[in-house]
Amino acid sequence: MLSLLAASGAADPIQWTSLGLKPGIELGFFTLRFYSLAYLLGVIFAYWHTSKMLKAPGAPMAQRHADDLFFYCTLGVILGGRLGYALFYTGGDTGIPSAFTDFSGEGFVSWKLLRLWDGGMSFHGGLMGVTAAMAWVSWQGKLNFIRVVDYVSVGVPMGMLLGRLANFVNGELWGRVTDVPWAMVFPAADDLPRHPSQLYQAGLEGLAMLVIMLCLFWFTRARYRPGLLAGVFTLGMGISRFVNEYFREPDQQLADLVVRTGLSMGQWLTIPLILTGLIVVIYALRKKPLASGATAPA
Repeated sequence: MLSLLAASGAADPIQWTSLGLKPGIELGFFTLRFYSLAYLLGVIFAYWHTSKMLKAPGAPMAQRHADDLFFYCTLGVILGGRLGYALFYTGGDTGIPSAFTDFSGEGFVSWKLLRLWDGGMSFHGGLMGVTAAMAWVSWQGKLNFIRVVDYVSVGVPMGMLLGRLANFVNGELWGRVTDVPWAMVFPAADDLPRHPSQLYQAGLEGLAMLVIMLCLFWFTRARYRPGLLAGVFTLGMGISRFVNEYFREPDQQLADLVVRTGLSMGQWLTIPLILTGLIVVIYALRKKPLASGATAPA
């Protein structure tokens, strides 16, 4: 991979097909797609790491609450991500998102909304789904919602990292046309050199945010300031997504929005995240931190 990048030069973009990538693992009777595997591994990591954090001092919940979160957050990210994509990114001529009205699919499910294997998940929708799941578990378990969000947010960037790498492996969600030395040609788009924006997102929204969140939790006292971890995650993810959208090709059906406003749909949806994250961080830093012995209900 590195040799290909070094040898490409500005005049000869890298051919994505030359990387020999496949969308999944062939198991004979079906293909285990890396995108599905990314979601699965991301949720497993979040559950494992949350369970590990609960063993450290100051945990706001017990292991049984993490078990509930594992189920409801998985449901929330799938349903929220799919519904968010349908609402925000599939505008129809009638004003109704086309994902709700398209029944042209092949196979045993013709309704486009249910055809998850065809792709189409929204980060913002998934975030809303996970937030709803955390609110439900917090209410049911009489937990401090903000502190639950703090703990869950630490592991979320791993899912972003794996998901964007899967996008790259699938050769989808490519970037805008460019002449940078590491530009790539994605055959599903056209024969023009483009930013490998999936890798930018994997690095910034995924790896960088994961390192920041892990360091804040394990090497600082951020866990004792309710809202600080959640605020840093929201602010950092919002800024990262806003910046990356400048390199990512806008969805074709929403290209006119960029022409009219100068910002993509992803950027418009991200502005509230940035403002919310900033407000929460300031609030958390102004409040007196919790005592080190604070514990959760059993």
